[in-house]
Amino acid sequence: MLSQQSRYALKALIHLATQNPDKPHPTAEIAAAANVPRKFLEAILLDLKIAGIVHSTRGKAGGYALARTAKEITFGDVIRVTDGPLALIHCASKKFYRRCLDCPDEQACNLRSIMIEAREQLSAVLDNRTIADALSAEFAPEDDTGLLTSRAS
Repeated sequence: MLSQQSRYALKALIHLATQNPDKPHPTAEIAAAANVPRKFLEAILLDLKIAGIVHSTRGKAGGYALARTAKEITFGDVIRVTDGPLALIHCASKKFYRRCLDCPDEQACNLRSIMIEAREQLSAVLDNRTIADALSAEFAPEDDTGLLTSRAS
């Protein structure tokens, strides 16, 4: 399940993608526009800054802006920063691989093979959908959850 932290990060980035990219936007403005608690957003923005997704400017006119274009920031990038691996188990992860302690033969593990397939399917969507896609006319909120669905479906 997508964490609240990831949801807030995505909402904040979608807001920033609609703003002037040359001007930093204060955390309070982003929080209000994205309906996110400001203190929680500050921690999220710091993680996104460390990952190179946003950059910040200090001072009275400071704030945050996208460090890359909205077309270059995938949902997968953001979720990996905020939630960690897309894989449901560590041994199925490409970027966060860790051997399971209770598995004597990883190659013969039926659970692992299904989890790798699940990771591949999830990755195929999240690594190919960008913040710009979320603003595209092709996508629209399905309901009040803010989750995106294709209008073409």
